[in-house]
Amino acid sequence: MASNRHFARITLMQSLYEYLQREGDLVKIVERNVSKYDFEENNLKFIKKIAKGIKKNIEEIDKIITISAPEWPLPQIAQVDLSILRLAIFELIFDNEVPPKAVINEAVELGKAFGGENTSKFVNGVLGTVYRNSEKYEEEDDNKKPDSPKTDKPKTKK
Repeated sequence: MASNRHFARITLMQSLYEYLQREGDLVKIVERNVSKYDFEENNLKFIKKIAKGIKKNIEEIDKIITISAPEWPLPQIAQVDLSILRLAIFELIFDNEVPPKAVINEAVELGKAFGGENTSKFVNGVLGTVYRNSEKYEEEDDNKKPDSPKTDKPKTKK
């Protein structure tokens, strides 16, 4: 049984990719692709909500991508990368169900699994910019750094 959110996002990302290839109705593409699996009810609701939300806000999502990655016009972005970004930006900006760091992490993982060599870095960079420019951004998130050994004096070359 397909029951986790990660697999739900994979199905959504693949549906967004198919939408780029064939166009048509995104919600119907998602419904057809979801019908192949046995998702639990809570994940079906999640998938439907995300698909409808992306369809409704796709122009705004694309504007956010354009602003956040100005050196990459939409037609030049790999279609897998664009699909991942559209999914993640909807969750990051238009939905409040999943914490921003989790959204970004999931998108990076999708990039590693389905994208090219640099997809995960590109997705992480764009989503980091989107998050830092959003109302959800909390400055202390950037100040949290892993513990590192402390030294009394800076190291110098002799």
